[in-house]
Amino acid sequence: MEKSRSRHALLLCLVFLTMLTPTMESHLRHDYYRNICPNVESIVRNAVARKLQQTFVTAPATLRMFFHDCFVRGCDASVMLVSPKGNDERHSSIDLSLAGDGFDTVVKAKAAVDNDPQCRNKVSCADILAMAARDVISMSGGPYYKVELGRLDGKISTRASVRHRLPLPEFKLDALKAMFASHGLSQTDMVALSGGHTIGFSHCKTVQRRVFNFRNSNKDKTVNPNYARSLRKQCPIHVDPRVAISLDPTTPQIFDNVYFKNLQRGMGLLSSDQILYTDHRSRPTVDLFASNKTAFEEAFVAAITKLGRVGVKKGKHGEIRRDCNFIN
Repeated sequence: MEKSRSRHALLLCLVFLTMLTPTMESHLRHDYYRNICPNVESIVRNAVARKLQQTFVTAPATLRMFFHDCFVRGCDASVMLVSPKGNDERHSSIDLSLAGDGFDTVVKAKAAVDNDPQCRNKVSCADILAMAARDVISMSGGPYYKVELGRLDGKISTRASVRHRLPLPEFKLDALKAMFASHGLSQTDMVALSGGHTIGFSHCKTVQRRVFNFRNSNKDKTVNPNYARSLRKQCPIHVDPRVAISLDPTTPQIFDNVYFKNLQRGMGLLSSDQILYTDHRSRPTVDLFASNKTAFEEAFVAAITKLGRVGVKKGKHGEIRRDCNFIN
């Protein structure tokens, strides 16, 4: 009963946030840097390509960081700020799992941009993160799309601000829908953005809580039995809980629609993945994306574009950081 009340309170809170969260920022535009830093797109793309050649973790880490950034305080690169006391988003229990390669990608791209005298201190870290997220998607086999630009960097980052603002692995559909709706994103947007897990990863700590219940009377019947056995081998009880495991076991380094095909087979790594197929309300969208890669890519581009407009800072509420890790 207590858990039911807590979930109900959380849903009400998220619905209330829907009325508060700014989602559309008309000043964003594709050619924002045309007369400021005309080569910014190619500079960022080249820096991302160099980083990706060093390690593929660059791709899922950068995409996940963009998602976490936008969902907490809006797309303002607040996720990158470092507080001397450790009271920042990066030190929240959820963001501790963000891979360092994502942060390093943006830092290196920022350095490359600022190395051009015409561009120095004129391009925000928030915009660089948005471009880098697009670039890792396209370099991994996904769609290339134009990124709306003109964001400023936020000046605030607190550990407390992360609480209740990011979806958890055990979320059911109603909780997922409410959280995405609080940012102006529809159920279709939510399913499409979840497709970003096609190149994503989680950690054994999260996986173990699910698959080791498979042996008892409360077993999760939505898990493919063969897949559950494979997961238990990859993440045995005494393994380091920080060990990474791919969210798409089939084509983990290709941005494709196989993630949705895996859901049809009961091979969603997280409960919040699999629920998209087991719940009859979202299953038709999963089936569509599983059978039609183009439909998925078009929906994903539309959804991540909308995501990129969430909580954008302008005027006195933002700045262009000289160092992405610290306010000016």
